[in-house]
Amino acid sequence: MVMKLSPIPTNQTLKDQIYGMLRTAIIEMNIYDEGADLRLDERTLSEQLGISRTPLREALTRLEQEGFLEVRARKGVFVLRKTLDEILDMIIAWAALESMAARMSAVNATDGEIAALRRHAMGNSASSAGADLGEYSDANIRFHQMILEMGGCKLLKDMAESLFVHMYAVRRRALEENDRAANSVVDHMEIIEAIEARSPELASRLVREHTMRLHDHVRTVWSRMDARAEGALKN
Repeated sequence: MVMKLSPIPTNQTLKDQIYGMLRTAIIEMNIYDEGADLRLDERTLSEQLGISRTPLREALTRLEQEGFLEVRARKGVFVLRKTLDEILDMIIAWAALESMAARMSAVNATDGEIAALRRHAMGNSASSAGADLGEYSDANIRFHQMILEMGGCKLLKDMAESLFVHMYAVRRRALEENDRAANSVVDHMEIIEAIEARSPELASRLVREHTMRLHDHVRTVWSRMDARAEGALKN
């Protein structure tokens, strides 16, 4: 899987621009796809960006420090993919953060913000049944980000943001399995209705249950896939 990069524009600080473009490219890689190639080639990256390797390595170091990448001795730089246990813990943490944001949204969000959430959900629900699940995946994670923003607690939103790259990739893969995309549309509408009704307890519970269904899916389906893969390696 090749990262999609463009030459660096000159109107921003070079280091920050490189970092931002690499981070965005990592998000778009779908890192939990079973066939994902996670190795990054410095030469290819520098050629795509039109820069020397020195500022590139500075950006890669920053991404490594923030948990996006790992450097393996004599092997190179790789996008970091969490273990199954780490993914499950991460989903639980996201459920806790977003369920509190949903509770606060039911109390604090303006009518305009809630209406925008509904428009967003309605505008993207059709794509869940279409061929472009990638497009719906983007809309899906944006739905959850909007709830975090509507809650009005910056620290809570920032904590969730630290999980964003991996949650995006996990949700993107999971949406392709067991008709989860269609089911997510139904869940989203129920969440919106609870927030519109200004029912914090219900909104919180629905978001928590929605995310924990993802947790249960990953624990069951991905564990089974990992077991099959491990068995194939032994045979």
